[in-house]
Amino acid sequence: MSKAPQTNIRVLRERVKDKHCAFLSSLAKEVNLVWNYCNELSSKYTERTGQFMSSYTMDKYTAGATKAGLNIPASTVQAISSEYCTRRKQFKKRRLAWRKSGGSKRSLGWIPFKKDAIVYRNGQIFFQKKPIGIFKSYDLRDKVIKCGSFSQDARGRWYVNLTVEVQIAIANTSTKAVGIDLGLKTTAVTSDGDQMVSRRYRELEGKLAMSQRTHKAKLSKTISSKIRNRRNNDQHQFSRLLANEYGAIFVGNISSSKLIKTKMAKSVHDAGWSQFKTMLEYKCHEAGVVFLEVNESNTTQTCSSCGQKPPSRPKGIAGLGIREWTCDGCGVIHDRDINASKNILRIGLDTLAVGASQLNQGRFEPPCFSYGE
Repeated sequence: MSKAPQTNIRVLRERVKDKHCAFLSSLAKEVNLVWNYCNELSSKYTERTGQFMSSYTMDKYTAGATKAGLNIPASTVQAISSEYCTRRKQFKKRRLAWRKSGGSKRSLGWIPFKKDAIVYRNGQIFFQKKPIGIFKSYDLRDKVIKCGSFSQDARGRWYVNLTVEVQIAIANTSTKAVGIDLGLKTTAVTSDGDQMVSRRYRELEGKLAMSQRTHKAKLSKTISSKIRNRRNNDQHQFSRLLANEYGAIFVGNISSSKLIKTKMAKSVHDAGWSQFKTMLEYKCHEAGVVFLEVNESNTTQTCSSCGQKPPSRPKGIAGLGIREWTCDGCGVIHDRDINASKNILRIGLDTLAVGASQLNQGRFEPPCFSYGE
């Protein structure tokens, strides 16, 4: 008997043609109206009862909104209240931020929808029975759309985000393992010596500063978008190469929330560690690759050859400029980042072996991952 094909949930993002921007912007204002109504309703309910209002109860108050003159479908109104309750629980606040439809601090457009409100046919998205042209990047003919949203970026461009179920064609069977050290000068370095250098903000920092000083808002948004797109492209390509080549990937649990409070904040934001780890994690899940985030404490100061912490090791912030160092114990010359990634690999393999032995209690022998060649 053949096995059923494996599937995974993905969000496919397609660019909407500019001629539909005015239509979507008008609907986004109605979405903001419903959001603000839910915000006020929930706030008063919590003030009176001391409890959060559920989305089910909120739907009773928003029922009939489309008959009262709104152009968005009823399913979108329900999706707004559901999203509102989700974010309220996430941020643990009685009242969330208002969505603004105008002014310099306006909210970027957002229109959620459910599967019964949208249809893909003949290369177009039909929303509210109105055809919306898109620049096709994916084949959507055989995709079952579950839900999604329209969203606007800072440049005023609109995108449609479709949550679909895709089939995983090829599963990775590699037995090689790799450790990854995340940094600032070099965004990611593997234990095999591969690097991803993605200092995209630094490349265009001068042009961006010049456009901001001369109050060229449109040019500033264009440059910022170019920086973001280049960074995303670097991270997508590097994470895909790793997911295709290795069977187990271990990443250090570096925290950006602490470093953004220091003088290194600009470089931390430019590195985009959290986004890279998110990309790598879902691609590993699709390919059947083990992904594990491990404790990277002291991985830079520990010699990956002898396991000692020699006096010659780089220490603290003062040692950040030391890129190579020699171990006093064994005499091995280390590249700072590669040494850290090798230690991360060792910790990851030890964690994986201990976890598998405890889980299976000797009934199953876990896959043997190698250090690569």
